Amino acid sequence: MSKDLIIGIDAGTSVMKSVAFDLSGRQIDVVAHPNGYDIGPGGSVTQPIQRTWEDCAATLRDLGQKIPNLAQRVAAVAVTGQGDGTWLIDHENRPVGDAWLWLDGRAGALAESFRQDDGDHARFEITGTGLNACQMGVQLAYMREHMPEVLDQADCAFHCKDWLYLNLTNARVTDPSEATFTYGDYRTLNRSDEVIGFLGLSDHADLLPQTCDGVQTTHALTPEAAVQTGLLAGTPVSLGYVDIICTVLGGGGYLPKEDTGCTIVGTTGVHVQCKDIADVVLNPERTGYVMTMPIPGKVAQLQTNMAGTLNIDWVLGLARDLCNSLGFFTTDQALLAQVENWMAQSTPGSVVYHPYISEAGERGPFIDHTARASLIGLTTEHGYVDLIRAAIEGLSMASRDCYLAMGALPDTVTLTGGAARSVALRETYAAALGASVRLCSRVEAGAAGAAMIAAVANEHHANMDACASQWVIPLLSPLEPPRVDLVETYEKMFDAYRTTRDALRPTWGSFSSFKGTP
Repeated sequence: MSKDLIIGIDAGTSVMKSVAFDLSGRQIDVVAHPNGYDIGPGGSVTQPIQRTWEDCAATLRDLGQKIPNLAQRVAAVAVTGQGDGTWLIDHENRPVGDAWLWLDGRAGALAESFRQDDGDHARFEITGTGLNACQMGVQLAYMREHMPEVLDQADCAFHCKDWLYLNLTNARVTDPSEATFTYGDYRTLNRSDEVIGFLGLSDHADLLPQTCDGVQTTHALTPEAAVQTGLLAGTPVSLGYVDIICTVLGGGGYLPKEDTGCTIVGTTGVHVQCKDIADVVLNPERTGYVMTMPIPGKVAQLQTNMAGTLNIDWVLGLARDLCNSLGFFTTDQALLAQVENWMAQSTPGSVVYHPYISEAGERGPFIDHTARASLIGLTTEHGYVDLIRAAIEGLSMASRDCYLAMGALPDTVTLTGGAARSVALRETYAAALGASVRLCSRVEAGAAGAAMIAAVANEHHANMDACASQWVIPLLSPLEPPRVDLVETYEKMFDAYRTTRDALRPTWGSFSSFKGTP
């Protein structure tokens, strides 16, 4: 029987997916299971390690129920998953407690103390990555200080996908992207003793697994994993890169020989540019990530703004709550259907909105947990439709802010996320970025990116450029150029956005100190 399928596994924070693709990149079928997490005191956010593997194996078994002769048809498997966090195992490969997720906030104060240390400038220059509570290095440092008994039990420190790969192949490895942005030098792709030492982890460096590039090296599915997943022992398995890299690959954020960006308009805003290592521009505010790509000489720079569509949810919620309180019951879906009309009724650039609506403040392109949203320029002539436009324009300004922190604005940008289906939103982003925008019709971009790594590793495609030409480019919509008049308006608006933001920054801390006081 022909080996005509590749399975991509994407272990998200709340959903576990196994997706089958044919060798040309066409999605055949998908199985998704909930992958819940637990919230505890002090900012704790954890996930049962063993259950995560069991959920993964279950999705593969269920996929076999949907696709005839799946096991015999699978040419390769690849796995990616949620980034950052800490998944500890002992010397017998058993979990040490629950995994700390990237959402865990217990190490927040420690991360800030590291950032205030003069040595963090050198660490940032090496890794290209801003320090925060999400990262394994800071979480291990917190455990060393507050929970040393946990580290005493641990024999290896994984990320989510590494743990799943261990169960699939019995190999203790991590991928080049998480290895370098956490502890390494993005220029040399080697681990850095200086970075490890700065975090106070020199005595625990033996916890870090070896690096394995899934494009170059595969491991065989073990007989034990074959029984649990329903696949055939010996099937080649690739360790994918971190989920954001795989999402960029599968979702049109990397296109050969094109200066393109990728913006995910989701609950948070994620902005990525793939570039040559020599072209990296580090943000003076020491935020963002530099992540190794599965393409020689290429990295992805990443900036994220904390609140994306949360801002739209907030402004639509005002209308929903008002209508419902008056007995005119409506839903978020009904209000979303009106956004295009409301945008058409409003005037571009009439109100400046800073989209820092999250209670956690902002993290890109600057870090300030006291940052708060604001409206500038309101008059009695403004109405609700202007608030809708202001929220969407504010998100596009935040996107421009993030891209400029990484250097020049890209020529084109692929927009993903449900909100990107809005014509008015795409028009706003295109003008704010001065770039043509497009969509990618790929639904399971993360799993597809992982599967692309396996496709190259197993020589179904000569390299990632050739793979992208078949797996990604046919799924891109035509470019939508920016409106010239809007570009001019938004260039002026961005100056006001930055000027007023900088003026407000000193007030955020003082506001937070008295907020809620009677």
